[in-house]
Amino acid sequence: MTQSRASLISLVDTPYYHCISRCVRRAFLCGEDKYSGKSFSHRRQWMVDRIRQLSDIFAINVCAYAIMSNHYHLVLHANEAEIVACSDKDICNRWYRLYSGSPIVSRWLKEELTTEAEINIALEVITKWRHRLVDISWFMRSLNEFIARKANIEDNCKGRFWEGRFKSQALLDENALLTCMAYVDLNPVRAKMAESVESSEYTSIFERIHGIASSENIGEQDNVSKPLFGFVAGKCNEQPQGIPYAFIDYLELVDWTGRVIRGDKSSAISAQIPSLLSTLGLDSETWLELACNFGKNYHGAVGSLDELALFAEHTGKRWISGKTKLQRMLH
Repeated sequence: MTQSRASLISLVDTPYYHCISRCVRRAFLCGEDKYSGKSFSHRRQWMVDRIRQLSDIFAINVCAYAIMSNHYHLVLHANEAEIVACSDKDICNRWYRLYSGSPIVSRWLKEELTTEAEINIALEVITKWRHRLVDISWFMRSLNEFIARKANIEDNCKGRFWEGRFKSQALLDENALLTCMAYVDLNPVRAKMAESVESSEYTSIFERIHGIASSENIGEQDNVSKPLFGFVAGKCNEQPQGIPYAFIDYLELVDWTGRVIRGDKSSAISAQIPSLLSTLGLDSETWLELACNFGKNYHGAVGSLDELALFAEHTGKRWISGKTKLQRMLH
């Protein structure tokens, strides 16, 4: 049974969410369709460009992403502080970059409204936009609708492009966030589409290493106004909010994990366990289980048992799927 989005997303509990959308048709979202022989690889750049545009407009940061052949993963951070700091005119400017807006708001911007009732109506509309610009559902809607229309035009067809609604997974603590990011970044390695994280194009880890989403564009000027959500461990107090770890430690962990997953590269696997595993309080076996099966075995929400109980209370649930597995793995 389809659940309401309010039962899946609760910013009171966490601003971090893992989102997944899968293509419904046999033709691939990206890559090469073996039935028609046609390549859709260029659509990966569509995805990256749209994600960057939306991240710049919405008060939502991208922590990790992976664009696969028939689906994609996003780890998003809803930044309520950013949207609170925006003036009403800032909200209008952001909204108008995506949508046509409202006649009464356009008149308010031009200072043409003369009655208090009209002004209040305009401000109500702007408040609605303000909430939407930090809403993960609206972010995903703006992404999926845009890509679906563009793909349907290219395929010369109509109908649904995505397999139902996007799936979301609440990441209730820093350990869940980091584990999910690693799971997302390692998708091409697990699928044997890439031999290492350094060659995993159209992933956030590739972009963090090379400064761009794909090798085709390495060396070109990248004019992204809002970069990926940063790692801030060891930064000064003035550093904006971000992922509370050091990127070099995360890179070491993901690289080591990728080499273990690719068993055919065993000669290159370092025997030294990454230091970040000790920080996370995980042994190598537990970590590898999570890194390989995080998105398959744990649904709805991931975190400590206390955090899961609070999330269930706030979202009107009696239980959280995968709770027993999490208890066995992490507790």
